[in-house]
Amino acid sequence: MTYVITQNCCKDASCVPVCPVDCIRPVASAGEFTGTEMLYIDPNSCIDCGACQEECPVGAIYADTDLPPELERFQAINEAYFEQNPLETEMLPMAANHPPVEAGSLRVAVVGAGPAACYTADELVRITGVEVDLFERLPTPYGLVRAGVAPDHLHTKSIVDLFAKTFTSRRMAPHFNVEIGEHLSHEDLLAHHHAVVYAVGASNSRELGIPGETLAGNCAASDFVGWYNGHPDRAVDNFDLSGERVVIVGNGNVALDVARMLLLSREQLHKTDIAEHALEALADSGVREVVILARRGPREAAFSAGEFLALGNLPGIDIVIESDDLTADPDDDVETALKLEVAREYAEREQSPEHKRIVFRFMASPVEIVGDDEVTGIRVLRNTFGPTGGLVPGDPETDTDVIETSLVLRSIGYRGTEIAGLPYDVAAGVVPNDRGRVLDADGVPVPGVYVSGWIKRGPRGVIGTNRTCAEQTVGQIWEDFDAGRLTRGVQDRDSLEKLLHERGVDKVEWQGWKAIDAAERSRGSSTSRPRVKFVSIDEMLSTAKGAVSV
Repeated sequence: MTYVITQNCCKDASCVPVCPVDCIRPVASAGEFTGTEMLYIDPNSCIDCGACQEECPVGAIYADTDLPPELERFQAINEAYFEQNPLETEMLPMAANHPPVEAGSLRVAVVGAGPAACYTADELVRITGVEVDLFERLPTPYGLVRAGVAPDHLHTKSIVDLFAKTFTSRRMAPHFNVEIGEHLSHEDLLAHHHAVVYAVGASNSRELGIPGETLAGNCAASDFVGWYNGHPDRAVDNFDLSGERVVIVGNGNVALDVARMLLLSREQLHKTDIAEHALEALADSGVREVVILARRGPREAAFSAGEFLALGNLPGIDIVIESDDLTADPDDDVETALKLEVAREYAEREQSPEHKRIVFRFMASPVEIVGDDEVTGIRVLRNTFGPTGGLVPGDPETDTDVIETSLVLRSIGYRGTEIAGLPYDVAAGVVPNDRGRVLDADGVPVPGVYVSGWIKRGPRGVIGTNRTCAEQTVGQIWEDFDAGRLTRGVQDRDSLEKLLHERGVDKVEWQGWKAIDAAERSRGSSTSRPRVKFVSIDEMLSTAKGAVSV
């Protein structure tokens, strides 16, 4: 028996150091990134110890004899990776723990509570003597794990169990419902901490830059994701779901998530933690077809092979592939070859007129959102590849089509938001930095200020990628600490608490979040759902203070 890594892999790499025979790949040195979409186990080297399965934070590892039918293919996928990348058992060095430090000598503020922030806090508090204050503007932690991961990916969301251990450290103080820039300034953080790490993500959707973008019905996919996940900023949004077709511009995993949510049945949605208002709206929607637009071909698709493969298991939904370029090249990597193989299988399947459909339209660029006051369609231009492999737009007069729709969702990437008191790279949408150290306009490190996650590296990677990113940033903090660059005097925690009280901040602590969490689970239990989320901040605050009975 061997173990197999499957679709839910988050690349956290917790499994790598516990493997006694070093058979999980790819791995990298601390703070370095790998290019694959997931990790793989070499079946010829695995010794059936089960250590990786016990360590996996998202339940992505199975014994080959226990694979559910829809995941059985991942056994061959793991094998194929090592056929192309033979195992060399030479474990790369993992991050070395810093020696303990004197209590009070390193106090760090972490801004944000998503995966990047949680991994950063974990890297810090594991060293005896370090104190961490974590600030999050919402009353709830976990950022995009709570408000971005698709509701039907409950295994992926289980990574919060790993983060919860960090929050219970005596040297970790979470401050939820505290907004930096509103309740506290950047200068306030520096006055109370030797170092400040911003791990605030990149939440602004990029624009298409085409005519018609101001029409009602052209929306950011990230807003739609926030809406169905119950994010307080998006819970009151409205989306026109009366039409039979929705068009998604972009073909990453978010596009696939949105397509699934638009087409799942009421019964399927009820098994998830989707927000109640979204469950009712989607279950009663008229949407029968989702078109996913991609400028390039299937070989260049941004979605992961695992997520693409999983679409084929959705009952009552056909997958339509509009491309005839589905043959793998000898130099394609395992994941690219798998995407093309799966696309060929979908293209050969018999379609049913009674089924809903996800249509992948490749080699098509949006050039105009069509309509008067609201969206009625999207005009697309057919592309080809030139002799050197570059994208060649078609003739605007003869190579365009209009796809009728009342809802267009753009999913073409994200940008960070400028942070008061910090430099900002407008073109890249990130805070300029060197491996996490924030740099000023002259490229000189800003003393004591760091970044981690998407605001540092841009919107790339999966949840576990933030672990490597955090290791890199924290490594810079320790380098500066050991060089004596973080020795300035700062005010203590009591002074910080006094400041928050004076400013009337209605702070939520860890026990307050636990009350919200328990109430949501209880609400879900009464209707046989994983949880029913609060979508109002007032409800969250009341529950955190024990004022709401459920």
